[in-house]
Amino acid sequence: MSKNFELMQEALEALRETSPTPESAKVVFLGSEGDRNTDRGLSELDAVGQQECFRLVQRVFLEQPESLFRAIVFAGIDRGNGCSRICVEAARILAANTSGSVCLVDANLRTPSLPGMFGVADSGGLIKSLREEGGIRNFARQLKPSNLWLLSGGTLKPESQSLLSSERLKVRLQELRKEFDYILIDSPALNLYADTLTLGRIADGVVVVLQADSTRRESALKGLQTLRDAHIEVLGAVLNRRTFPIPGFVYRRL
Repeated sequence: MSKNFELMQEALEALRETSPTPESAKVVFLGSEGDRNTDRGLSELDAVGQQECFRLVQRVFLEQPESLFRAIVFAGIDRGNGCSRICVEAARILAANTSGSVCLVDANLRTPSLPGMFGVADSGGLIKSLREEGGIRNFARQLKPSNLWLLSGGTLKPESQSLLSSERLKVRLQELRKEFDYILIDSPALNLYADTLTLGRIADGVVVVLQADSTRRESALKGLQTLRDAHIEVLGAVLNRRTFPIPGFVYRRL
């Protein structure tokens, strides 16, 4: 039995214990070829990865009752799990398969990468919205397709961390809910920073990202336990950069 399969089996069991709605907590595998599947660009997500990312969007958003899960945090267990790329791809797929508006929020202020994936400048919309007045849509940038928007993060400064844990953030998220149908939030690594807990408490749930042949079992279980202790719902797990197939009959049972 592969280490990948064992890791995801344990993650699935932990998800079932963590999620108040266990049927919504699913494991999704993202395939890749070798080490090509990195954060350098979405063009490197292969056909298998595209298909599985579509399954993720279906399970977390499209197959759920209307308005059940609208604001979702994406968090890697460790740094470098490919979480930002998966969050962006999920937002693109969601925007292409719904008439509703989708807003990507770059809340990973230590290593912001979402603007670069779209080839646009980081306008610092999130930090500005927490410091300045004005409608939340004024701080976001419209992308393509036209129902996809980006609220970029900005540069992390000593006072920025306190902004992320402020009451102002809750207010702004409520504004995002009113302005957009779906909000996908890219968060820093779960086991390194407390940002995911702050964001998860005011969102509808978290999708965790693990990396095949890299994420340690202890790290994965620690991250999931942290979310469980904080009473944050885990909606699914993504195994990124899977480099060999899992038997079909096993895969279909997950």
